[in-house]
Amino acid sequence: MRTVGFARRVTVLFPEMLSLLDLFIGYLRAERGLSNKTVEAYAGDLVSYFQTLSRCRAPEAGQITSEHVREHLRDLNRFGLSKRSQARHLSTLRSFHRFLVAEKHSRSDPTEDLESPKIAPRLPVFLTLEEVEHLLAGPREDHPQGMRDRAMIELLYGTGLRVSELTRLSLNDLNFQAGYVLVTGKGRKQRLVPLGGMAIEKVQAYLESARPLLLGKRKTAALFLTQRAQPFTRQGFWKLLRRYALAVGIRTPLSPHKLRHSFATHLVEGGADLRSVQEMLGHADLSTTQIYTHVDRGRLRSVYDRHHPRS
Repeated sequence: MRTVGFARRVTVLFPEMLSLLDLFIGYLRAERGLSNKTVEAYAGDLVSYFQTLSRCRAPEAGQITSEHVREHLRDLNRFGLSKRSQARHLSTLRSFHRFLVAEKHSRSDPTEDLESPKIAPRLPVFLTLEEVEHLLAGPREDHPQGMRDRAMIELLYGTGLRVSELTRLSLNDLNFQAGYVLVTGKGRKQRLVPLGGMAIEKVQAYLESARPLLLGKRKTAALFLTQRAQPFTRQGFWKLLRRYALAVGIRTPLSPHKLRHSFATHLVEGGADLRSVQEMLGHADLSTTQIYTHVDRGRLRSVYDRHHPRS
């Protein structure tokens, strides 16, 4: 992502913040390892914030107060942004002002005592076990593309990877003997995720029979390849997954993230502890993983009935 467009807008709106924005974007990329898409979202939120500061004729960065931040949140509310979007904006401002304090550009953080807007957690949407079985049976494994597709879907459901993590996998990330895959997630953080027996079987079959035919005379370490021997893209896999979902009768829109939700939900329903699920999903905070406890009311009821003396 280029920052030129943002820079021009900020120069007009609030010139003294321009260099700080550039420094912050550099920090997000180099030290936090965020993707271009995420950095662009941060920059967009800050340009909106600078618009409010410019209208309020705010002082220099080190003299911005919590009232300036509150005014920006009021602007977002007037513009009709949802509570979830407002909370994301405030999270961006927290990161920005903490960076300014850490880099000695400001003595205090005006967001420190502000509470995030209260938002109800979104319950994950997931497939039933029967729907997963139908989806996995969708690809025909009598040709290279079908073997590849079955391996990709099996691996995604069997590990709970994000689609970007799946498409970035290389041959060296797999360890069939130990039964793990090395995953590089958000912020370039790495984690080991167990491989199930079926995922190992289907990926090995793809590597032995299908990948050499897709690869031809080219060379690449990318695990999953298109018919042109190119690494798979997120968009390409999204389209592939939806095509199979429709073919097997799954009418609700199916995304790779819904398979990730299905992985986690089925683990929790099977009795897995949240800490283990958190580690496999690569969540930084356990609170993010706790949404999966809300979808398992039936199991909690049965546990209570079996074990509580007053049930």
